Amino acid sequence: MPNRPSSKRWLQRQDKDPYVRRAQAEGWRSRAVFKLIEIQERYRLLRPGQTVLDLGAAPGAWSQYAKKIVGDKGRVIAVDRLEIEPLDGVEIIQGDFRAQQTLNAILAQLENRPLDLVMSDLAPNMSGNRSADQPKAMHLAELALDVARQHLKTGGSSIIKLFHGEGFDDFVRDARCYFDSVRVRKPEASRARSRETYLIAKGYGL
Repeated sequence: MPNRPSSKRWLQRQDKDPYVRRAQAEGWRSRAVFKLIEIQERYRLLRPGQTVLDLGAAPGAWSQYAKKIVGDKGRVIAVDRLEIEPLDGVEIIQGDFRAQQTLNAILAQLENRPLDLVMSDLAPNMSGNRSADQPKAMHLAELALDVARQHLKTGGSSIIKLFHGEGFDDFVRDARCYFDSVRVRKPEASRARSRETYLIAKGYGL
């Protein structure tokens, strides 16, 4: 019973959201695609022929868009604990990327080839308690950065979701140690009340 009012508000918000309506009209898996489209239009991280890893990919909108850009000669590997409906040309791995079994599956797909881009739209299940949620969110971001550091090719790029709060500034400073260019951007498609933002890092190891 306590969840019903908030669920009703969520449905009402979805019905009024222009990005939700646009995603449905254009055939995208979710409104989140417009965050990536804005980042791509500004920073041009995705290019034909690339190999891309998408962490926290469900329901698959980012992978769907990335595959459109990298084309038939490129590869997109989508990973999530949740089930992702099949996407044409996208290699889907269901599992927690923190588990060795899932990492092994990713490595098997890569076949010792480095990545051009690591994308992470990972977020914990938010409780509404910022003091509890923020450390979980930062931990996921740190793990995504570790994956990028281990598997990106020299000159590669990464997009990582962050939430403003404790640990944010330290994370950005840390990323600058590994990438030639680091920017932080909140796409217009991000909800105004959300603390989410995205770290856009280019030039790994340069």
